[in-house]
Amino acid sequence: MSEHPTHKKTPTTFALIVTSDTRTEREDETGRIAVGLIEGDGHKVVSHTIIPNNEEKIRAEVERMLLDDSVAVIVTSGGTGIGAKDKTVAAVTPLMEKEMIGFGELFRRISYDEIGGAAIMSRATAGVARGKLIFCLPGSRNAMKVALNKIILPNVGHMQWELNR
Repeated sequence: MSEHPTHKKTPTTFALIVTSDTRTEREDETGRIAVGLIEGDGHKVVSHTIIPNNEEKIRAEVERMLLDDSVAVIVTSGGTGIGAKDKTVAAVTPLMEKEMIGFGELFRRISYDEIGGAAIMSRATAGVARGKLIFCLPGSRNAMKVALNKIILPNVGHMQWELNR
C-alpha cells in the first residue's frame, strides 16, 4: 500500500488567467507575484493571459485551458467579488464537475484574520473539471499570496494525487 501523500511535492503546470478591464501585462503585479510564487515552488506557468471582465470571454479562455494537455491547474485572478464587474465565478462554476467548497471557506477564514469582516465579500472558489484543478481567486496581491502560499502550493500535489487515483 502506498503512503498517503498529504504533502507530496510533484512539479506541475499552471495556467494563470487574470480578469481585468484596466490591467495590462506591464501593470499586472498580481500576475507577476503569482508566476513568481508558482515557479519559485518548482512548478511551471505554461500560460498567462489577461482577459476583460466579460463572462463569455472568461469562460472561453478557461475552456481553452481545459482542452490544453499542457495545463494541469488553472488559476484565475479577479472577478470574485460582489461588484457588477465581477464575472469570473459566474463564468467558471458552470464548467466545474465538482466544487471544492472547503477551499472558499478556508480562504475566507484566513482572509478574515488579515482583513476582517470584508472577507465575506469574496466569492473565491475552486473545483475540478476535465481532470484539472481550477481556483478562482480575488485580484489583489495579498489574496494571491495567501491563496498560493497557504492553501494551493502546499496541497497541489496531494490534490492531484486524489484527483488522479
